[in-house]
Amino acid sequence: MPPEIDTLPEPWGSFFRELDQIATGPVDFHCIGGFVVTRCYGFARQTGDVDVLSITPNTQREAFLQKGAEGSELHKKYKIYLDFVTVIQAFPENYDERLTEIFPGQLQNIRLFAPEAHDLALMKLGRNIERDREDVKYLARRGYLNAEDLERRYQEEMRPYLAVPENSSDLTLRFWLEMIREELAANN
Repeated sequence: MPPEIDTLPEPWGSFFRELDQIATGPVDFHCIGGFVVTRCYGFARQTGDVDVLSITPNTQREAFLQKGAEGSELHKKYKIYLDFVTVIQAFPENYDERLTEIFPGQLQNIRLFAPEAHDLALMKLGRNIERDREDVKYLARRGYLNAEDLERRYQEEMRPYLAVPENSSDLTLRFWLEMIREELAANN
């Protein structure tokens, strides 16, 4: 679970408060990516977007994306934007049962949710770029994830849904598990 943070930091707070004004009722955002790693788990790296896996109810999604997407007025004003993630390879089957509300009570209509660290790491597995690997090592160093739980969740909740996991995801996972174990050994 992410550490508890009381206040939505700027410019994120102002950005989301403006988005909150167009909500016609309660709206849930399932946030992932660098926004979660930096703002919720405390990793000091730059990010200029909020990757969102889900905005519910779906009837409000287009309005939020128009107002807060890359190139929008809010993007120009705050230098951050919403990025609705549609190309994620896969994610753990029950990730939504482990979501934690972040910055509760900061917005009137919008509720922001972050995935548990193992789920967040597995959502980065398909892309496997250097930034993702650094995020995963950071989460392991800080005690938010471990190799055994990551492997178990992958095997039980993600691998069965991958078309050809042995071609890339299995290999990447093995590499990441070794990377996590080395990171933890070096910091003990």
